[in-house]
Amino acid sequence: MSKHILLGISGGIAAYKSCELVRLLKKQGHSVSVVMSTASTEFISPLTFQALSGNPVLTDTHENGLGNGMAHINLTREADALVIAPATANTIAKISHGIADNLLTNLVAARKCPLAVAPAMNVEMWNNPANLRNIEQLRSDGITVFQPAYGEQACGEIGLGRMLEAADLADLISDLWIPKILLGKRILITAGATFEAIDPVRGITNISSGQMGTALARACRAAGAKVTLIYGQLQTTIPTGLLHTEQTVSAEEMFRAVHNHITNQDVFISVAAVADYKVKNSSSQKIKKMVPVKFLLSN
Repeated sequence: MSKHILLGISGGIAAYKSCELVRLLKKQGHSVSVVMSTASTEFISPLTFQALSGNPVLTDTHENGLGNGMAHINLTREADALVIAPATANTIAKISHGIADNLLTNLVAARKCPLAVAPAMNVEMWNNPANLRNIEQLRSDGITVFQPAYGEQACGEIGLGRMLEAADLADLISDLWIPKILLGKRILITAGATFEAIDPVRGITNISSGQMGTALARACRAAGAKVTLIYGQLQTTIPTGLLHTEQTVSAEEMFRAVHNHITNQDVFISVAAVADYKVKNSSSQKIKKMVPVKFLLSN
């Protein structure tokens, strides 16, 4: 379903990821309008976003391009969602305290559409008590916060604070206009194929891509559920934004993992391709090709 997305860019190095985000959203069939803070134009040229989005880029509250000087009103009335990516600690602080001193924060204050932010900052800035309070304030105000990723940052430090990759954000943004009919529900899903070892390099398995399980996990997440995904061998990507993911190999491992999590679940959906048999006399060393072996199977 085609939507109009208003993408706000605040002044952080992660702004380069937003170029790819615009491309992916356009590829999904959405129209995208970009609003940039003055600081963000020091990282990426507005012309870049104009070329990628096919729409003029606004950078100032008193931009003349919208005719009546009411950009902060008009833009959000035409949008299905407002997404700020990257959202710096400074911008998050302003939003959480209701400050509207530029076009981007004016849009937030005047919006009628859903708002989501994708934080991007240094790990120590993310863990700063004031920032964590601001994040919780956003959530309590009904604003969606796309949890940042863990990893190496532009400054060289490692930890939470990296803005999610563009592909993950493009996947999550579509959740903003889906009814939250499963809000607060906890759902456990199994997906993929289990593997029963014959020796360290051979085994018995089922042919399964895991696409059904991951699609269900994505749909439940979009509907507001807290999803735990336990998976075996997959030929597809794991959706972002899940409460917990856990990889298992054998049917026995998957069985134990399910029982470790099932007590506090509201719904259990089992779509994993669990092997019907396992080898009772599996070998801890690679079996030579020319050595005859009789395998004992059990279910």
